[in-house]
Amino acid sequence: MNLCNPNTIRALMEEAGIAFRKDYGQNFLIRPDIPEEIAERCADDADRLILEIGPGIGCLTAELATRYRKVVAVEIDRGLIPVLGKTLADFDNVTVLNEDIMKVDLRALVDRYADGCPVSVAANLPYYITTPILMYLLESGVRFSTITVMVQNEVAARLAAAPGSADYGAITAVLGYYGRVNRLFRVPAGCFLPAPKVDSAVIRMDLYPTPLYTPKNEAFFFGLIRAAFDMRRKTLVNAVTAKYSHLTKEQVSDALVKIGHSPTVRGERLSTEDFVRLSDELA
Repeated sequence: MNLCNPNTIRALMEEAGIAFRKDYGQNFLIRPDIPEEIAERCADDADRLILEIGPGIGCLTAELATRYRKVVAVEIDRGLIPVLGKTLADFDNVTVLNEDIMKVDLRALVDRYADGCPVSVAANLPYYITTPILMYLLESGVRFSTITVMVQNEVAARLAAAPGSADYGAITAVLGYYGRVNRLFRVPAGCFLPAPKVDSAVIRMDLYPTPLYTPKNEAFFFGLIRAAFDMRRKTLVNAVTAKYSHLTKEQVSDALVKIGHSPTVRGERLSTEDFVRLSDELA
């Protein structure tokens, strides 16, 4: 069964009596080479559990199942569950859960299904909830090896941006605390049914197996990043002292000089490591 064929997709949904749901950001791939490439590049070895978020009708799920030991697919739309039961019937290494990923106990899920093997994530994320899902995964305490997601092209540019670039923002600096983000390839809007209004792109995040950075005060470190980008047009000195009234401009300026930056620098120029060092100087 070609799960990327538009006629097949429509027939499966008509048989199940369901329609595409805009509230879930449903856009299904109609080019088979794309789920093949995502599956091929989302992990480095076959002996692992893949947590898939939003399998849709299962085109990526099937590719994952042929390459990896176990796949757990979490689908929020209960109307798609019988469709997935049909399209994935030939795979005995796939478990489909009708759940909202934002409400899933990820530690319990991994404990139940991973059997001690590494865990990676693969997903085609709805545009409106990309950042909340990524942060939910990263803050779960689960040691994922890799997270490979398809997101809106502009979002992918932000997630993988370099310090000082126009796309660099708070989410970029935060992700850099957990791992390295690489943009893999672009996916034109015409590759989906129905076609969205914008192109997408696939990114892969390789998480650090052990923390690369250990700020003295993690909450303060994240707070500095928020302060820097909440007032992006201001110098970092002004942005930080506006948020933290107990800090003086002289203190922040001196700390910036100690880590090798000008007192007039803006937050967008600082890397994740710079924010860690600055937070340690000011903590």
